Amino acid sequence: MKRILVIEDEPQMLLGLRDNLELEGYEVATAADGEEGLTKAAAFQPDLVLLDVMLPRKHGFDVCRELRARSSATPIVMLTARSAETDKVLGLELGADDYVTKPFSITELLARVRAVLRRTGGRPPAQDVVRIGEIEVDFKLHQAKRGKARVEFTAREFDLLRYFVQHTGQVVTREQILNEVWGYEEFPTTRTIDNFVAKLRQKIERAPHAPEHILTIHGSGYKFVG
Repeated sequence: MKRILVIEDEPQMLLGLRDNLELEGYEVATAADGEEGLTKAAAFQPDLVLLDVMLPRKHGFDVCRELRARSSATPIVMLTARSAETDKVLGLELGADDYVTKPFSITELLARVRAVLRRTGGRPPAQDVVRIGEIEVDFKLHQAKRGKARVEFTAREFDLLRYFVQHTGQVVTREQILNEVWGYEEFPTTRTIDNFVAKLRQKIERAPHAPEHILTIHGSGYKFVG
């Protein structure tokens, strides 16, 4: 039974989410503010966190940041009444795996939860720690180092790199990456993938303009070479 932690300060919303998730067969814990949410996350060890942005005591973005700072790979779906694109991007950059804007249908939310759990609970890397050129990447701890120096990756960059490692030697299309890493087309074009690949190359390649590991396959997509 998958465990889900719901951090939401609106009582009726909190109860409704809890009841519907339990009907779907999930084990559910709840918290009504950011501080309580962080405490529950440590004790409950959820498989997924539903996290409201506008919370008392500690803002949802700060909760998301702290969960990721604990080296937690637990997927996070953010809930908010905000609809600005900048808020969505900020949530994703802080490590959220998905972003649902209120009001939403419970059917849509449950579908998003299933998709995120399926995506993040799928085939793991062959090993937790891999070496890519001069970089050592620990996917379990969400850490990367070049020698003794830490290399900073966003949660989304870790997800994309893990996907490439899982598909070493295979050509993957931008559409495949959007579907399997993002889970749905959050952004309007596949140009987003190219931007993230460029950021990864800056961090892992000796010469980003002449990559050795993340290769562009013109007319197809990308291929990762370990």
